[in-house]
Amino acid sequence: MEVASADSSIEKHADAIEGDEVLEPYVGMEFESEDAARKFYIDYARRIGFTVRIMQRRRSGIDGRTLARRLGCNKQGFSSHQKGVTGADKKPRPSAREGCKATILVKLEKSGKWLVTRFVKDHNHPLAVIAQGFSALGDKDKKIKELTLELQRQEQLCAAYRQKLLSFLSNVEEQAEQLSSKAQVAITNFRELESEFHDFSCHRYPPLSK
Repeated sequence: MEVASADSSIEKHADAIEGDEVLEPYVGMEFESEDAARKFYIDYARRIGFTVRIMQRRRSGIDGRTLARRLGCNKQGFSSHQKGVTGADKKPRPSAREGCKATILVKLEKSGKWLVTRFVKDHNHPLAVIAQGFSALGDKDKKIKELTLELQRQEQLCAAYRQKLLSFLSNVEEQAEQLSSKAQVAITNFRELESEFHDFSCHRYPPLSK
């Protein structure tokens, strides 16, 4: 069976990824590097709805380089504190691990490529599917997303309040200018009336000669 590389597989399934389908890893899938395999599985996990745990690796006894790497769901295994006995006044802390078996194993081939030799798809717990039916983020990522959305909402509110304040100040300034103009007109009219009254008084009651 001909084994396709990860790059060619991604190109062939690009349309499927953009839609509702998600490209899954499979036994025999190849990657150019361990990092490429890790990134692919993490992106797959993000789309499906779980968080990846970086697990065991096997090193070369000669030069210490990595020969195999296993990645899995972060709910794999069980927390050690669940096995112990707690005191009367101690409560066991909640654990994120539920013994999930979902995992992937990639090995370095002689060709230099990394080959998927094992893939377990099924999870024993619900996946956090979002509204778009796409994928879910981990708890931390979801919290960050919620805080980011809240921050954006607050920024929009601040922008709206700022616009209202500027509009209010502009109206106040405009009204102040109008009042100032009206006051100036009133003062001018008053002075004209005062001058006319003075002239009228002088003509009607001329000063007495000595």
